[in-house]
Amino acid sequence: MNLNEIVSLIAAISILFGSISALISAVGIVRFRDTFLRSHAATKSSTLSVLLTLTGVFFYFLFTEGYFSVRTLLTILFLYLTSPVAGHMIIRAAYNSGSYMYMKEFTKKGTSLNYKYDRDETKKDRRKRAAKRQVMNEAFAKNDKEAFSKYNQVMKKDDK
Repeated sequence: MNLNEIVSLIAAISILFGSISALISAVGIVRFRDTFLRSHAATKSSTLSVLLTLTGVFFYFLFTEGYFSVRTLLTILFLYLTSPVAGHMIIRAAYNSGSYMYMKEFTKKGTSLNYKYDRDETKKDRRKRAAKRQVMNEAFAKNDKEAFSKYNQVMKKDDK
């Protein structure tokens, strides 16, 4: 075996593992129950799959064809800069809008952080939580300590 065959084998294995990781990511997106878990599957494992695939392609063309691809390296860099930030912003928007969060310890189907089974009541509670978070975010942005302390008092009452 010469160097080109060894590098081709390593590149093929890297591309294979990238494909398997992409399949696992797709299964996770379909199977997970809420936005937060789905976003985790979409950002973490798909980023890994693209890295493995592009790394395999980069090494294959570098050693077998003698072609150094700056575009592939920039794609890998761009992906690693944007994918975690995009995932974080999606999760943050879902959290601030009061999105449903799956909790394993509750056995009834449809339960969420609101501890209620009734979907209409759950939607009302989700809207209340989103409104409370919006008040807190506005108070924090304005550096209004009085509004922020009122928000904390309201949250303590709701926790009881």
